[in-house]
Amino acid sequence: MRERLQKVLSKAGYGSRRSCETMIEEGRVWVNGTPAQLGDSADPTVDKIELNGEPITGAQVPLIYIALNKPRGVLSDVDTKDPRKNVKELVPEKAHLFAVGRLDFDSEGLILLTNDGELANRLTHPRYGHEKEYEVLVTREPDATQLATWRRGVVLRDGYKTQPAIVSVLRKAEKGVWLKVILKEGKKRQVREVGALLGLPVARLIRVRLAGLQLGNLKTGEYRYLSADEIAVLKKQGPRPEDRKSVLARQGRSGGKGRTSDKKGRTGR
Repeated sequence: MRERLQKVLSKAGYGSRRSCETMIEEGRVWVNGTPAQLGDSADPTVDKIELNGEPITGAQVPLIYIALNKPRGVLSDVDTKDPRKNVKELVPEKAHLFAVGRLDFDSEGLILLTNDGELANRLTHPRYGHEKEYEVLVTREPDATQLATWRRGVVLRDGYKTQPAIVSVLRKAEKGVWLKVILKEGKKRQVREVGALLGLPVARLIRVRLAGLQLGNLKTGEYRYLSADEIAVLKKQGPRPEDRKSVLARQGRSGGKGRTSDKKGRTGR
């Protein structure tokens, strides 16, 4: 049966439909010896489909879902020519896996590796507003003004203003303070840049949750296959992004003046 080419590629485990569309636009996909165009259809049982010069299989591949605790000093990108170690090298699977919830080189914590292109797209597309939760060690104790500013949104160096975030104090540490930060967006190095702009340098950053998936007890560098229940939770369509009032209400703000309650703003684990 003929289907849109990006759908064929996604079903075969080569990434989300969105990323497969990019591959087609970049000229990396050929059908029957001819460069494919966005909008083309193909039947994998009849047509010869190639990606980067290699034939693809038209069969539906077994779907793989792996939670990984990424260590520092490991790349999240699985499609790179960078000689440094990447997350794909930490798991035994040989299938083409898509890294969902990328973390920068110096950050650590939960990453989902999967060949389910539809799920990958759902978890990464901004329209779904899935939460990402981090434990962040800052080198200074934040004051009420810094916390309030982070919660409202901060203008980054490129002029972008971050969306409202949920930020609270977890505990004091020997060399700083651990914060809990929950975002519904994921600009590159956003947490680190916001911390720097507020005078709260980030010494360590660990992602502990991605949508409904928890890091749990995974040690650094360890991985596990998701349970059927965990997969079912992730496949449920995410709720509409909350408006600003909803976010502020969850942070313990009261009344129209937007005051912050110290008791509600400081929570334990």
